[in-house]
Amino acid sequence: MTNIKKSNLWLSYQKEIADDHYYFARSCIRQNFFPAAEEILLKILKDELHKDVYDDPLQTTCTGIAYHSGIVPMETTMTVVARQFALMNEAGYENFICSCVTSFGIYTEILETWKHFPETLEKTKTALKNATGKEFIPPKNLVHTSDIIFKYRKEIAQKATYKLVNASTGEPLKIVEHIGCHYAKIFPSKGIGGAEYPYVLGGMIDEWGGERLDYPERRHCCGFGFRQYLIKANRGYSVANTKKKFESMKDYKPDLIIANCPGCTFFMDRWQYVIAEMDGITYDDAGYGIPVLTFEELAALVLGYDPWDSGLQVHQVSVDSLLKKMNIKYNPEDKFIGKNGKDLGRPESPGVLKVF
Repeated sequence: MTNIKKSNLWLSYQKEIADDHYYFARSCIRQNFFPAAEEILLKILKDELHKDVYDDPLQTTCTGIAYHSGIVPMETTMTVVARQFALMNEAGYENFICSCVTSFGIYTEILETWKHFPETLEKTKTALKNATGKEFIPPKNLVHTSDIIFKYRKEIAQKATYKLVNASTGEPLKIVEHIGCHYAKIFPSKGIGGAEYPYVLGGMIDEWGGERLDYPERRHCCGFGFRQYLIKANRGYSVANTKKKFESMKDYKPDLIIANCPGCTFFMDRWQYVIAEMDGITYDDAGYGIPVLTFEELAALVLGYDPWDSGLQVHQVSVDSLLKKMNIKYNPEDKFIGKNGKDLGRPESPGVLKVF
């Protein structure tokens, strides 16, 4: 393939990302799994990048988990999403950004459905009007919040306090980047780099000094799969998928895993504890596991934010090994201090996975 053809191919994988004035849609599960992540994101967007972001208290779930689990029908989801867009219109915004990749997939699927089947758009308008009295105009620009951090990765690098480098050796940290399936696999053209060559997280790693790891199961699903996890008897499918990824990456000795999906982050973090208890193994040499961070949390570390203000103490796999490698200044005694200054106590240690 000629260089010109390669260049044209790569251009087809790019996307328009609005510069400013964002209507922000929160994630149901990100708020529960990693409650500080979205606040950190808003702080970075507003205080570091000086962007106008509207965090609307009136928004609701997109119904994504229930929709993909076959509980909520598509027509209902369309009406819920239409209400979100109506709220955006009422707030005076036209650029819609969402924190969850499942939400991103939902919004994208519905916009594409309305585009190709206009009659569904008219039905949705009628349903929304009957239910709420509202009308709506679809957003001018729709992106995932990881797209925003990717767009401004160079600006973050310029403000950085730390790099993704092992301070003792001077070598780049070896990092696994995991892209949520709903970010680019459903509609490859909507993700930076598409489904086969996603670069939304890779761009952050490259810009902030790390080294991206390639390994055989790099594009394998984390295993969340809503229908698997909702039914307790099916959860073995979920953990088996995640274990397949860990077994594939372990010989490359990653220092860190980052993800743009809150579910992927949670399961690759939690299942390391589960696998350690089931099989008596960890996927690092020291027995602490591989730290798994969201892209917001990683950006916060690079910018020098306190790791406990960023909520890193809620992760199942301890992040202390990563903090020490990056020579990040932090107080380990503050790890379990609440906002009111009260000591919250220490969680019970697992049988195999080390946490202290």
